[in-house]
Amino acid sequence: MTPEISLVVPLRDEELNVGPLHEELTRALEGVGAPYEIILIDDGSEDGTFEKLRDIQSRDPRVRVIQFTRNFGQTAAFAAGFAHAHGRFIITSDGDLQNNPADIPKLLALAPTHDIVSGWRKDRKDALLTRHLPSVVANWLLGLVSGIRLHDNGCSLKVYRAEVVKPLRLRPGMHRYLPALASQLGGRVAEVVVSHRPRQHGHSKYGLSRTFVVVRDILTLPRLMREAIDPAIASPHLYEIKRVLEASSSLDPRPSSSPLA
Repeated sequence: MTPEISLVVPLRDEELNVGPLHEELTRALEGVGAPYEIILIDDGSEDGTFEKLRDIQSRDPRVRVIQFTRNFGQTAAFAAGFAHAHGRFIITSDGDLQNNPADIPKLLALAPTHDIVSGWRKDRKDALLTRHLPSVVANWLLGLVSGIRLHDNGCSLKVYRAEVVKPLRLRPGMHRYLPALASQLGGRVAEVVVSHRPRQHGHSKYGLSRTFVVVRDILTLPRLMREAIDPAIASPHLYEIKRVLEASSSLDPRPSSSPLA
């Protein structure tokens, strides 16, 4: 049976988070009651992340692991996950456990009637001056230019219908604007308040400089949006895959009935 839900998670140097992440994701998805797959992308980790992922995949046939040859960035990881996803609903999440997998059913509850369901970290656990306030400004500007007004474009926890993200021609850094890009192929957008947890292990890959990148990109966002859905535009080469670990069969043994019908 083809999975109905595909969960895509990029990871880089998250060795200590991999085990708890898999446990929490499995608990949340099994509670939904629909066939699912978990696609974990190792984006050039230099610690023991891949070894942890390999061990989990050997024990859970619903897990697939994609290992990049080096670090290519979050946009590349999402793009690889979208390309390999089989589900009609694609969930994105981060790998540092600041997103709470227990929120996934809330987003999926709206997925049958929406094209994009976006998480909103209303009570953020980030530094106020370097992360939270710049994010508020960036989200306001993104809404002004794109017409898709979300409180939290940067929240990785989102659900997309596959048909609004798989065709996108993404460029480096474009994961920040996925709702705006995807809305061109499906404009029914909802936002759900989700929890945001302090990071327990590892360190953040982002800083204040990211805000200046967003402001720069906003100046060209209308062009980037057009190019993302233009079939005449060649898709850039975003990543190189070293290996893919997956079960010999993608069949899910559970019944075909689904609460997401």
